[in-house]
Amino acid sequence: MKICKLNLDIADERWIANIADIEKVSEQVKDTVFAYVGARGGLDFLPADKEVSVNVCLSDDEQVHTLNRDFRGMDKPTNVLSFANVDYRDFADESELFGSVELGDIIIAFETMDKEAQIESISLKNHYCHLLAHGLLHILGFDHIEEDEAKVMEGYETEILAQLGIENPYKDFCD
Repeated sequence: MKICKLNLDIADERWIANIADIEKVSEQVKDTVFAYVGARGGLDFLPADKEVSVNVCLSDDEQVHTLNRDFRGMDKPTNVLSFANVDYRDFADESELFGSVELGDIIIAFETMDKEAQIESISLKNHYCHLLAHGLLHILGFDHIEEDEAKVMEGYETEILAQLGIENPYKDFCD
């Protein structure tokens, strides 16, 4: 399995106040995602001789709103944004030039996550694990724009979350 370093920036203190051991939980989710994707050959694109890292910022609606507007043209906050470097055209060439490889950035908005957890009657921790797993899958090149891609990504999310002891977040949408 490729080892990945998680650079966690807690920009809003509500994260620490509302999710016990947020750093440990984040590492556990990251390790589970990488083990799961790695076992399916999904990390073969990563250079074996480089340290790999992902940047995660635990922030608020205001910052995510700004990023969503500026980068996606959507003038509203959202729960999670992912900016994957693997989507970048020259990722493979540039990853050979540096001693380490940054896979990308994930930012999660506390207020939106909290509202969604309340609406779905799930714990903040479980919803956070889902959003982080979702963001990490995007960072690794997965997407859900097309229906077939969405099925794969949601299947991965469901199985990863099950390994973490979390119920299927899509159970109400299944046939």
